[in-house]
Amino acid sequence: MAGALPPAPDAIRAPEALRKKLAKIGLHREADLPLHLPLRYEDETRITLLNQAFSGEPVQIEVVVHDNEVQFRPRKQMIVRAADDSGEITLRFFSYYPSQQAALAVGSRIRAFGEVRGGFFGLEMVHPRFHKIADDTPLPTEMTPVYPSTAGVANSALLKLVSKALSVLDLADTLPPAIRQRLKLPGLARSLQFLHRPPPGTDLDSLHARHHPAWRRVKFDEVLAQQLSLRRAYLARREQGAPVLVAQDDLGARLVDRLPFGLTGAQLRAMAEIAGDLAQPYPMQRLLQGDVGAGKTIVAALAACQAISAGWQAAFMAPTEILAEQHYLKLRDWLEPLGVRVAWLSGSLKTKAKREHLAATAADAQLVVGTHALIQDGVDFAKLGLAIVDEQHRFGVAQRLALRKKGSNPHQLMMSATPIPRTLAMSYYADLDVTVLDELPPGRTPIKTRLVADNRRQDVVGFVKKHVEEGRQAYWVCPLIEESEALQLQTAQETYETLSVDLPGLTVGLVHGRLKADEKQAVMAAFAAGDISVLVATTVIEVGVDVPNASLMVIEHAERFGLSQLHQLRGRVGRGPYESSCVLIYAGPLGEVARQRLKIIFEHTDGFEIARQDLQIRGPGEFVGARQSGVPLLRYADLEMDADLVEMAREVAEEMLTAHPDLADKHLQRWLGSREELLRS
Repeated sequence: MAGALPPAPDAIRAPEALRKKLAKIGLHREADLPLHLPLRYEDETRITLLNQAFSGEPVQIEVVVHDNEVQFRPRKQMIVRAADDSGEITLRFFSYYPSQQAALAVGSRIRAFGEVRGGFFGLEMVHPRFHKIADDTPLPTEMTPVYPSTAGVANSALLKLVSKALSVLDLADTLPPAIRQRLKLPGLARSLQFLHRPPPGTDLDSLHARHHPAWRRVKFDEVLAQQLSLRRAYLARREQGAPVLVAQDDLGARLVDRLPFGLTGAQLRAMAEIAGDLAQPYPMQRLLQGDVGAGKTIVAALAACQAISAGWQAAFMAPTEILAEQHYLKLRDWLEPLGVRVAWLSGSLKTKAKREHLAATAADAQLVVGTHALIQDGVDFAKLGLAIVDEQHRFGVAQRLALRKKGSNPHQLMMSATPIPRTLAMSYYADLDVTVLDELPPGRTPIKTRLVADNRRQDVVGFVKKHVEEGRQAYWVCPLIEESEALQLQTAQETYETLSVDLPGLTVGLVHGRLKADEKQAVMAAFAAGDISVLVATTVIEVGVDVPNASLMVIEHAERFGLSQLHQLRGRVGRGPYESSCVLIYAGPLGEVARQRLKIIFEHTDGFEIARQDLQIRGPGEFVGARQSGVPLLRYADLEMDADLVEMAREVAEEMLTAHPDLADKHLQRWLGSREELLRS
C-alpha cells in the first residue's frame, strides 16, 4: 500500500494481512514467537484403528474416502464417509472451502484428528483437522502443539512461524549460570524447544498442568521480567528530586492530643515509615493498605500535617462525592481548630463557592480535599508537596499522574481499604513501598453475618423493625436503581417504596448515584444525624461512610456482589459500641462462584484472607484491572501456585540490576520489547 511504513527490522516476516492478525494475539516481533506457548498438545505420532477408538476420545485415524456428498437437511453440511481395515466412520463438516471438498474426493487417503463420538449411523467426527497423504507418508515424531490463535490464523501457520523462529533466533540465556544453578532451573533454549516440540512419551499431564520443569523455567523468566521492570521504575524514581518535608512545628502532635482515641501500634509504625519517606529528597510512592476500619484516614491526616508544617500544601483526592465530603468534614473538624486552612473542591460546588475554593487552593489553603475536580484544568496549587489518593485502585495511572503534575514532583500516598494479597502485592505493586495496618482500633465490635434466602424477606423486614425500635439505624443496600428486564432484582427505588409501607412510623431514606450531589449530601447528613432510621442505598455507600449508630446492614441479592464489595459494605456497621449484624439476602439457584463467595464472606471477617480467596476466584486480571498500570498481566505464572517463583524473582531482580545490568536489559527486551519503554516512563 502506497505510503505505508515498512515493517520494523525485527517484525515477523509474513504478509501484512497476516501480521495484523498476529498482532491481535500479541505477536509483533519474531522474538515474541518462541514465547507464544501451546495451549495443549495432540498426539499425531500414532494411528488408532476405528475399532479401537472410543467415544469422547481424541485420536488420529488414517482412512480412505469412499463417499462424499453435500446434504441440505436439516442444514447444509458436507458428509464424508471413509474407512480403514477395521471399520467405517462419518466425517461431518458444517462449513468448508471448495479446496477442502476437493481434498476429500472419493479415493483420497487422509489422516484426520478429532474427537470420536457415536452417531446415528455409527462412529463420526465433527470438523476434524485433516490432511491428504500418500500411502507411504511417515508419521510425525513429535507431539503436535496447539497454539492460542485468532480468526484467520491457522494452527499450521503458527507452527511454521514458531518453528522457523526457534531455528534462527538467538535464545541465549539471560540468567547468569550461577543463578540458574542455584535455583535449579533448566536452560531457557532447551525449555522452549521442549515445550514447542515435546518428544513421544512425554507426560502430557505435567505439560497441560504446567508443572513440568520447562514450564517452571518459562514462568520464572516471565515473573522476573515483571520484577525487573517494576524495580527499575522504583529505582529511577529515587533519582528524581522532590520536596523535603521536615516538620517545623508540633502540628501533628497537637492533632494527636485532640483526638478522642489513641493510635494503635500499627498506626504509629505506619506514620513513622511515612514520616521518614517525606523527609527524603526523592518522591515517596507508598501504598497504605488496611482492613475496613483500620484507621487509614488519621494516618493520612498526620502525613498532611507534616507537609503543612514544612510549609507545603497537601491534597486529598477520593473517588466519589460522598466519600470525598466525608473526608473533608472529618479533616476540617480535626485541623481547622489547629489553624489549618482546608479547601473543598467538587463538581457540585456552586460557581461562587467554587471560585472561592479555587482561589484559596492557589493561595493560602494548606489542605485541599476533593474528587476528580482536583485534577481538572484551572485548578492551580500554590505549593503542593503531598498528594494523598484514597481508594487508589479506583483511579487510573493517568489520573494519579495528573494530580502529581499539579506540583513539583510531590510525594504520593495511596490508600486502599481493599486488602491486597501478599503475592499480588509482591508482583503487581513491586514498584511501591507498602505499609499495612494490620491492627484494628479498640472498640470495633464483631459483626455477625447471616445468610437468608429471599423467600424469607419479610422476616428480615421484621428484624429491621425490631432493631430500629431499639434505637439503632440500618442500611438496606440494593444492586440496581431501577427495574431491569435483564436482571429481575429488587431495586433501590422499589425497596424504598416497599419499606416505607412495611415500616410505618419509621423514616426511610433513599440515596443512589443518580441523585444530585446536594441531594445525596442532604440524605447522608440526615442519616448521620439520626433523622433517618433506615437508609436504602446502592453501593455509593460502599466506602467511607461512618455512622456509629448504624449497626445493621442488609444486602439485597448478595449473590450479585463481589467479595470486596460485600466486605466493604459489611464494614459500614460495627463502628459504634453496639452489637452489629450483616444480613445477606440471596436468590437461588446459586451458581458455583456465587456459592463460593457467600460461603467465604459468611465464614471470614479478616479482609486479607477474604482478598486471598477472592484472588483465587477472580484471578489477578480482574483484581488489579482498575490500576491501569501498564504492567503486563502474567500469561503463564499463577500467583497462588507459583508464589515461590515470585519470591525468587524479587531477589534475583535486585541481584541482576546490581551485578548484571546488561543481562537484565536483554531479559526485559526479550519479554517486554517496546512495552518496556512504556513501563520505564
